[in-house]
Amino acid sequence: MISKLGFGKWALPLYAIIALTFLMIPIAYTFIFSFNDSLKTNIVWRGFTFNKWLDVCNQQEVCEAFGNSLIIGVTATVCATILGTMIAIALVRYRFRFRSAISLLLFLPMATPEVVLGAGLASEFLTAGVDKGMVTIIIAHTMFCVSFVVVTVKARVSTLDPALEEAGRDLYGSPNQVFWRITFPLLLPGIIAAALLSFALSFDDFIITYFNSGTTNTFPKYVYVSAARGIPAEANVIASAVFFLAIILVLISQVSSAIRRKRLEKVS
Repeated sequence: MISKLGFGKWALPLYAIIALTFLMIPIAYTFIFSFNDSLKTNIVWRGFTFNKWLDVCNQQEVCEAFGNSLIIGVTATVCATILGTMIAIALVRYRFRFRSAISLLLFLPMATPEVVLGAGLASEFLTAGVDKGMVTIIIAHTMFCVSFVVVTVKARVSTLDPALEEAGRDLYGSPNQVFWRITFPLLLPGIIAAALLSFALSFDDFIITYFNSGTTNTFPKYVYVSAARGIPAEANVIASAVFFLAIILVLISQVSSAIRRKRLEKVS
């Protein structure tokens, strides 16, 4: 009995370590080979160098694809966040016809396979005679990111206490003043979380982008095409930098939350 309890005590931590190690192996490989002194391919280790980090745009296609992904990700995120926030507020605060149907339809892009979404959008653009490029990618990304924004912000709106807004109106605040000074600051954490999620989904997307990009190249698309001959070390540099930047942002967010929590505890 004791041995069984002992095994159960260590099984979950051991499983977590194994799973984390398995997930970190590709990231570690990407980071290590960003220092590879590669020439045409980046499959075989040829020696250690900092040149790939110091001159990351030596492969012009890498920087161009990365820049396109940033532009698309930021634009789609802004559009999806604005539309999704308005839709979330409307679904929670107002009653109108087909409200339930709209809520159900918003989940379809999340549940539909990306191959189906990408092929369907490509057919629509072809039927409408729209040339595929950066604009069509932004439209496609905005479409599937809106659903994630609505779900995230909707959960935040549901937790708001209407009494706070009523208090603002009782103090003769106009609807705009109540929204920008009370409602929006309370919704801001959820909106930021939705925007970060939207940007991550847009920046990382390949399947929908591949169907609707035409000749426009994005970073995931470039990596996929280059994988057969070995992804250039410059692409590994950008991927590693994005990974560490995300880690730093998460750490800053956690530290800021901890500091804010301690200050509130001292005040209370």
